[in-house]
Amino acid sequence: MIETQKPDRAQDVLIDRFGRRVDYIRLSVTDRCDFRCVYCMSEKMTFLPRERVLTLEELYQVAQAFVSLGVSKIRLTGGEPLVRRGVIGLIRQLGQLDAELVITTNGSQLPKMARDLREAGVRRLNISLDSLHDDRFRAMTRIGNLDQVLAGVDAAIAAGFERIKLNAVVMKGRNDDEVPALVDYARDKGIDISFIEEMPLGNITEHDRAEAYCSSDEVRQMIEQHYSLTRTTERTAGPSTYFRMADSDSRIGFISPHSHNFCGDCNRVRVTVEGRLLLCLGNEHSVDLRAVLRAHPGDGEKLRQTLIDAMDLKPERHWFDLEDDEPQVIRFMNMTGG
Repeated sequence: MIETQKPDRAQDVLIDRFGRRVDYIRLSVTDRCDFRCVYCMSEKMTFLPRERVLTLEELYQVAQAFVSLGVSKIRLTGGEPLVRRGVIGLIRQLGQLDAELVITTNGSQLPKMARDLREAGVRRLNISLDSLHDDRFRAMTRIGNLDQVLAGVDAAIAAGFERIKLNAVVMKGRNDDEVPALVDYARDKGIDISFIEEMPLGNITEHDRAEAYCSSDEVRQMIEQHYSLTRTTERTAGPSTYFRMADSDSRIGFISPHSHNFCGDCNRVRVTVEGRLLLCLGNEHSVDLRAVLRAHPGDGEKLRQTLIDAMDLKPERHWFDLEDDEPQVIRFMNMTGG
């Protein structure tokens, strides 16, 4: 087990060359998923062999090193993080660190795991939900069961998480007509919802991303036909811009990597399950943490210094171009860590 100390030196924080402090990591625990969402991966995926995947102990060591460098928020991602064998044990360990622990999930495992997650220290959940129609949900996820996910939302509410948020990727011709219904569902459940512009990661041949693109401004206009929205200054360390409605506690968020670039105050990095530290969602700048972990087992200072040095590689911003025939970034979202 890596021994770490709380930061006591000025350099014991993660600051990139543009002066942005990194205090939030998205840690992928698996590239596997029980869904095959059309915007996330291809229908026939090849997943990583076991030897290329970080062990649960290695994942904990990475999280521990980040927290020792001032990171205050850890989000577990995948693939679907809750399908990783033994993940509850890892979550219990992470729940003891001095950082907020949150998870992004497709909701399929929540009917049986929500209470255990809350007891293990998870404070908030993001649950992906792109449609409320059975046939459309199955088409977008290829194999997902809507009733199972809706039961997962109810289980999460019953478990008493501090905050629950739905994430909906909006695509023209697929689910854009459901925006008002998704807002009503969130309002009825007393939870938040964020609408996300599709990110062009990986080569998906089943739909034209430029043609399916639906901007956050368009989504907001759809909602404002039904509810007046007031912008707030609330933030959750992530990229969502939040709005409120006068007659509801539910917040409406927008994640807009195309139309309203949020790179200027980026405070995030990602670690893939194979140990690749991604310094930017939309670029390939990265550092191989798996190599460091396995070449220097138990050397917490070596890992910490690697993280500090990596900040010099963090680019100023991403450039997403929907008009290109080929995506700028060829890795799929499940490999990136959603």
